[in-house]
Amino acid sequence: MFAKPALAHAEEALRRASARGIRIATAETCTAGLVSSCLTSVPGASKTFERGFVLYHESAKATGLGVPEAVAREHGAVSAEVTKGLAEGALRHSTAVAVTGYAGPGGGNAKNPVGTVYVAAACNGADTLVERHVFAGDRDAVRAQAVEAALALLVNRLA
Repeated sequence: MFAKPALAHAEEALRRASARGIRIATAETCTAGLVSSCLTSVPGASKTFERGFVLYHESAKATGLGVPEAVAREHGAVSAEVTKGLAEGALRHSTAVAVTGYAGPGGGNAKNPVGTVYVAAACNGADTLVERHVFAGDRDAVRAQAVEAALALLVNRLA
């Protein structure tokens, strides 16, 4: 179901989190649970993966997991600032990775066109990492690339 690189990142993230005795949570918008699904495709994931949050409607992205509404109003629901806030909101539960984006075919704007995806990884005691990507392809291709980017960033944060 998932590409080998995404599954390899999922396995490595789970291994690193387990070695540190911490759990993983996700906060997802455009991927609608695909990051969680990829993580739980790995046998034994239930020992480390704790929970996933899917915030799909614009209002949920803008204010979910304690992100102040003013942040979304100023920067947009698909932004580094909102994605960082979602990751840090999910961090209250465990180590967290978050994804927002415009998978298409609609959405997007001049600043963040269709294919734009932000990923963030948060871990207690470390700075939250945030990346912006602009992926090519149709909706499914953008979402698949977003899963891989989110899991790669999570592995990096757990290093």
